Amino acid sequence: MDQIERFADVVVRAGVNVQPGQGVVLNTDTAHLEIARAVVQAAYAAGAAWVEPIWSDGPMRRSEVDHASLDQLRASRPWALERIREWGAQGAAWITLVGDADPHVLDGADPVKAAARRAGESLARRDVVMGKLRWTAVGAPNPGWASQIFGEPDLDRLWQAVAIAMRLDQDDPVAAWQRRSATLAERGAALDALELTEIRYQGEGTDLTVGLIPGCHWTGGGMLDRDGIAYLPNIPTEEVFTSPDRRRADGVLRVTKPLALAGRLVTGLRLTFEGGRITSVAADEGADIVEAQLATDEGARHLGEVSLVDRESRIAKAGIVFHNTLFDENAGCHVAWGQSFPFAVPGGVAMSPEQRAGLGLNTSGVHTDVVIGGAGISVTGTGPKGTIDIIRDDEWVLE
Repeated sequence: MDQIERFADVVVRAGVNVQPGQGVVLNTDTAHLEIARAVVQAAYAAGAAWVEPIWSDGPMRRSEVDHASLDQLRASRPWALERIREWGAQGAAWITLVGDADPHVLDGADPVKAAARRAGESLARRDVVMGKLRWTAVGAPNPGWASQIFGEPDLDRLWQAVAIAMRLDQDDPVAAWQRRSATLAERGAALDALELTEIRYQGEGTDLTVGLIPGCHWTGGGMLDRDGIAYLPNIPTEEVFTSPDRRRADGVLRVTKPLALAGRLVTGLRLTFEGGRITSVAADEGADIVEAQLATDEGARHLGEVSLVDRESRIAKAGIVFHNTLFDENAGCHVAWGQSFPFAVPGGVAMSPEQRAGLGLNTSGVHTDVVIGGAGISVTGTGPKGTIDIIRDDEWVLE
């Protein structure tokens, strides 16, 4: 129980940094009930005015996919849109607990329906959350997740690994995250100073060059909301990232970690890019569900994020594949297809969709991270100072 309480304290104090009188939206699964209760308790202890849990459940999602029509699965609901806007108006903190209780819950389902999303609601949620609210996404241990990793529901073993990744093993986990956040911020500042125009990832099966937007900002560690209050968007986080020019990506990449996507497990994923667009998909397993998601809207086939992670990552040091994108993406360099981060460019949050598109930012109802890093990965950046090594054989070398 002490571990769960430490977990909840990190989520509330280091993650969204709940302020007295603030509302909190908690997105969680029924598999996370005990942890969700601890997070609610920690939020109220921090002075939250209200906490609203929004529950999800794998078997209920399967029922929806099996029985609802594709149009119903894609239709945005006016009442849901209004609720999202009201959360934004009230300045609520936004917590999401992730960790699939059963990644195979949608095995055998129609892949197009399984990948369907209410695009209007997804975009409204992103518009409200990104750059306007303090938000965090955190992996919540559960027996189903443990079974994916170890082949048995060894929850204690999973908690041990999560404790390493989330720095719960430190005397003061919140202070430990504040120190790590400062280091990542320094890396972001060093990258900003280079004024890079493109980066290139190279490793076994990967040779991908991605163009960057002039003046883009690299974010590392925590962020500040519009009132200057610090928060951590993801826990754990070991990355420095930005949004690239969606029109400029060429080459191939090999995904080095399994991807849990729409209730399915994707392994051995390989992608080809031409002119900024994903033009071919191959995988040992799950290529159909990837293709289905890429077909959800035009922006889904373009990149919305490029990220740098080195081998000093706490997730890498945990020594396991978590089968959870939030964790595994922080074990190595990664990219994401789909939605860009408007805050990646100066003034981007206040821009119109047309202005963002003109700069090269991407718009999509999806945002899916895939890991391409690990042993052997190297990253270079090109800019006014020439081509510079950033990561060499998974080690950060940029001063």
